[in-house]
Amino acid sequence: MNSLGAANYQFGLDLFKELRKTNEGNIFFSPASILTAIGMLHLGARASTARQLGQVFHTEKDTESSRINAGEKEVRTHEEESKKIEKTEEIHQQLQKFLTEMNKPTNDHELSITNRLFGEKTYLFLQKYLDYVEKYYHASLEPVDFVNAAEESQKKINSWVESQTHEKIKNLFPDGSLSSATKLVLVNTVYFKGQWDTEFKKENTKEEEFWLNKGTSKSVLMMKQHHSFKFTFLEDLQAKILGIPYKGKDLSMFVLLPNDIDGLEKIIDKVTPEKLIEWTSPRHLEEKNVNLSLPRFEVEDTYDLAAALAALGMADVFSEQAADFSAMSARSGLHAQSFLHSSWMVVTEGGTEAAAATGMGLASTSAGGFENVHCNHPFLFFVRHNETDSILFFGRFSSP
Repeated sequence: MNSLGAANYQFGLDLFKELRKTNEGNIFFSPASILTAIGMLHLGARASTARQLGQVFHTEKDTESSRINAGEKEVRTHEEESKKIEKTEEIHQQLQKFLTEMNKPTNDHELSITNRLFGEKTYLFLQKYLDYVEKYYHASLEPVDFVNAAEESQKKINSWVESQTHEKIKNLFPDGSLSSATKLVLVNTVYFKGQWDTEFKKENTKEEEFWLNKGTSKSVLMMKQHHSFKFTFLEDLQAKILGIPYKGKDLSMFVLLPNDIDGLEKIIDKVTPEKLIEWTSPRHLEEKNVNLSLPRFEVEDTYDLAAALAALGMADVFSEQAADFSAMSARSGLHAQSFLHSSWMVVTEGGTEAAAATGMGLASTSAGGFENVHCNHPFLFFVRHNETDSILFFGRFSSP
């Protein structure tokens, strides 16, 4: 697995645990979308702002050696500086390859990741930054008039997001979120529509109870099928993992289901990125005959991730005083106002349709037998692109 794949797992799980602190019900987001947006931001950052953003793309082992305490004077030899530049370039090269791989045409599914910059037409951005964003992220800059027409610019951006996500993500930027002080908006969208490799038969779908906890349940439409799936039982967690492939098998949905109705919250803290990678690796999963029951479900979420990302070590990005985006523009004072992310997914007998969008505004202040996998209580799920080992969507389904 390349370092971007490992970073994707690490970031996805870290962000999920951060969002879990303030969200009791369903949680759903796209790690791939958010990481891509962070990558575009990282290209324009310098000094501690660049280091904080860059940490997201390294495993803990990588970042620990490069992390420096606030206020500690940094001394680097020419060789160390060269290695740092190489490492930074590698991040963007890996994201470039990832985006190219994601957007490859195929008859098996629809999958597209798109990026766009919307910049204040009177603001001067460094050409070098614009060239790099175009090269690595296939993102062009569209001039807009934030100064005199912030509301119209906001509508234009929202309309672009809506078109890229097949009308699934609407109003990414709510009224009043952009103003005459806004200088740049970076947007990333992800759209996925895939059929299951083996579809659920609609006639087998029956109404059943989904247990939110041991005392509360809601009625759901439970899809059923008996088939061979990649499966493993996690003895130490008393939980099961199942991989459900989409047509063409480039992508799979993985479900982590605890045995107990209220077991998910007890085991989440024991789930690490390394374990998640190991549990879902081909060498760990076995082909087993499975009686699978999976609810037909739809999840939709919108977050301003500023607080969560700051808690994960990216506080400088949102600070008027500390943010340094001088690789983006020679003018000082750029900082992130918000970091908005919307995502949507529907899972049915035929397959899955999902979309996500991330946008941020920068402002200037200046085996034998059948295994039973009955998903009738809270579970984790994620959609993975198998070739790049990247998590496109990650969530907790706990409330129909």
